Amino acid sequence: MRRGARLVIFAAVAIAIVLWLVGCAPGDAADSPGYVSGDGTVTEWAPADRGEPVELTGTSFEGEPVDVADHRGEVVLLNTWYASCPPCRAEAPDLVALDAQDGVQLIGVNSRDDAATALAFDRTFGVEYPSIDDSDGRAIAQLQGLVAINAVPTTLVLDHEGRVAARIVGSVEPSTLRSLVAAAGE
Repeated sequence: MRRGARLVIFAAVAIAIVLWLVGCAPGDAADSPGYVSGDGTVTEWAPADRGEPVELTGTSFEGEPVDVADHRGEVVLLNTWYASCPPCRAEAPDLVALDAQDGVQLIGVNSRDDAATALAFDRTFGVEYPSIDDSDGRAIAQLQGLVAINAVPTTLVLDHEGRVAARIVGSVEPSTLRSLVAAAGE
């Protein structure tokens, strides 16, 4: 076989492989490997069914201690997130707005990012609430047995006593989240 014919065959095979790989690639960041998206499922618990207050402590990306118990008397939103998570980025402005309300405290839990990445996210979205650096997995481990954290983002709504009033697996509509916060504050 002539050299020119071999080059044409080689080029055809290379193009076929590239097209095959592109065809198998996910079309959306939410479908990318390593990203588990929730479906927005909301679970609420009646006050009598809420169990014990959440005990969650950790250290923020700024090196400050974070303790959910310090916010008893407020509605607390615990939000798992990481900087490159598409729904986390989409819901950040809504979470920042909720955190600005009196009687509401947000606390993030991030197990994927280093401090520089997490703090850059905070600057980008104007986040002023703390996020626990959960690179060692201790924060999520503290929640095991209390409520399942199945996807990122997952948001837990804690009532004034620190008990889980609601859980949202995945991104949540702002109006739904505001309603859950109002219900937990009653």
